Amino acid sequence: MNRRGFLAGLTALTTSRLWAVDYPLVLSGKTMLFPRDHGAHPDFRTEWWYITGWVKDGKGNDFGVQVTFFRTRPGIQEENTSAFAPKQILFAHAALADPRSGALLHDQRAAREGLGLAVAKDGNTDVRIDDWWLRLVGDIYTARIVSRGFEIALEFRATGPILLEGDGGYSRKGPQAAQASYYYSRPQLAVSGELTISNARTRVEGTAWLDHEWSSEYLAQAAAGWDWTGVNFDDGGALMAFSMRSKEGGAYWAGGTLRDPRGRTRTLRPDEIAFVPMRQWRSPRTAVDYPVAMRVHAGALEIELTPLMDDQELDTRVTTGTIYWEGAVRVTHGGIAIGRGYLELTGYWQPLKL
Repeated sequence: MNRRGFLAGLTALTTSRLWAVDYPLVLSGKTMLFPRDHGAHPDFRTEWWYITGWVKDGKGNDFGVQVTFFRTRPGIQEENTSAFAPKQILFAHAALADPRSGALLHDQRAAREGLGLAVAKDGNTDVRIDDWWLRLVGDIYTARIVSRGFEIALEFRATGPILLEGDGGYSRKGPQAAQASYYYSRPQLAVSGELTISNARTRVEGTAWLDHEWSSEYLAQAAAGWDWTGVNFDDGGALMAFSMRSKEGGAYWAGGTLRDPRGRTRTLRPDEIAFVPMRQWRSPRTAVDYPVAMRVHAGALEIELTPLMDDQELDTRVTTGTIYWEGAVRVTHGGIAIGRGYLELTGYWQPLKL
């Protein structure tokens, strides 16, 4: 099914009778089990597998890479036994940041699960929309994206233990206990494989970060969006930090996790996290202003994030209904390079709705 047909079908379904859905709550105290929790959790409203990373070719050229698969349970016609009933909807975003041209290459897909078009399997990471897919076998994720103008064929090998975010994987996103997600990360993934840009294929290597989150009430009504970063430090450490921004201005909620080079992990409280804009960039397409350079306070640590290139805006209105900035960033401390990561900025175009 093409994108236009999918959207027309979804619009028709949303005007038909809806059945009430009781989404499960995210509760503290859950013990994550692997590989089971690498797979899909279809009872929950929203879920994503998110890979972001830096890679370099043999000539020393840097690229930013993003591969994301989203699953949502819309709660539409769940009693309908037809294979066309959209019990699960899958979306995917893929992007390559190439500073040689200053252009972000990106594409997106959407499909209802089933009919051989799309799947998000239980038990282990295995998500697919047509010829786009992300799979985990052992400690190696493989991603394949075939798009107009670029292709991604990469392996991401886990080099360390799973990083459970928040309280053992229970990550608060607001003051109410239900405003939370189950959340873990895989920092310091070793990347290898091939990128194809304008029919030119090149071998690349680098480092990436994977997030896997699922929730039923991720974004509080009072929140407009979030700033998020995942950083792979050169010494082997890692940092995840986020700040939910209030619709009234300022921070609404925040959190983070810091892992040192020895693998010792510290959960950061909301009052220990701050994102301070250093420089704005205005999109020439949408006129949205993004703070693409940030100073991040995470406990006693203070780092600066500066973009690989300014234009890393994604217009995903035909799939997830929003415009956001997701970009590769250099990480420095006191002017000294100490790592690389990604910065995500949502809710700057308009308040985000999930």
